Amino acid sequence: MSDYLLSVLLGIVEGLTEFLPVSSTAHLRISEAILGIDLSSGYWKMYSIVIQLGAILCLLIYFRSRLKTFLSTFPSGRDGSRSFWNHPLTLTGVAFVCTAVPSFLLSKLIGKNLESLHVMAIALIVGGIVMWAVDARYGDSRAGDTSARASSDAARSGSTTSAAAKSQLAGDRTTRMEDMSLGQAIWTGLCQNFSAIFPGTSRSMATITAGQVAGMSRPAALEFSFFLSIPTMFAATGYELFKSFHHKAGASAIGAAPSNLHEWLVLGIGFVVSFLVAYLVVAWFMNWVRHHGFAPFAIYRIIVGVAVLAWAMRAGLR
Repeated sequence: MSDYLLSVLLGIVEGLTEFLPVSSTAHLRISEAILGIDLSSGYWKMYSIVIQLGAILCLLIYFRSRLKTFLSTFPSGRDGSRSFWNHPLTLTGVAFVCTAVPSFLLSKLIGKNLESLHVMAIALIVGGIVMWAVDARYGDSRAGDTSARASSDAARSGSTTSAAAKSQLAGDRTTRMEDMSLGQAIWTGLCQNFSAIFPGTSRSMATITAGQVAGMSRPAALEFSFFLSIPTMFAATGYELFKSFHHKAGASAIGAAPSNLHEWLVLGIGFVVSFLVAYLVVAWFMNWVRHHGFAPFAIYRIIVGVAVLAWAMRAGLR
């Protein structure tokens, strides 16, 4: 298969799965194994890192108005009810720190599991069951989803919801990022570590599920998951790219920079395709959660996890 076509396919896989709660890491690993890519190749390891960066960049474009509003109203918030410690930007930073520190300390364990199909398959299955159970228990009522719709719309417009919309809660659920608490941010950041320690868990699944357990509505949990992914993925990919571009032959298993024009073109194609597909997925997913739950994704995870585990065992793959 042409390297260019291969890059398009992997870019599509990354773009489709980065923000859905199905694990882009697992899907890339599975796709690479099926397509016969040399997983020991430093170049292809670096390629996987770069196309993830392409996907994450789409969030800066999609949420540009929302980000502008948060920056311009920091730290008191648009309605003056926030402070430095509970402004959405601060809470995103706090959650990031709660992920970054444990992940750094557990980096050896994370690297050990990163290429194991068995670990990914089990994580897909267990994560699917957990997500299904949590969404069934804590999923929003129709009223809760309706009241949260204004917050989802604001992601594109940069506007805030009305006082009436703010007060229409499903029980005591938090329906806007603007109303999150410090405790919710810390809990979500800590739970995001599961996706790093057990590849296949899905960063999106871990943060969305954690948000729901902490009292957030589906749209609010999803939006915070997106915002938290920005510093998390930039830091992770930036660190890995730094090690890749400072690669010494035989001294690193992380990756290696492109060495010729062909490799740069393959990398560029994957980056652009991943960015475009991810942007469409984010727009679709934001609309989906206003009306539906996460059960279809949970079922999909379980089916794929079982299939991959059976295949890996039969083929003798680790």
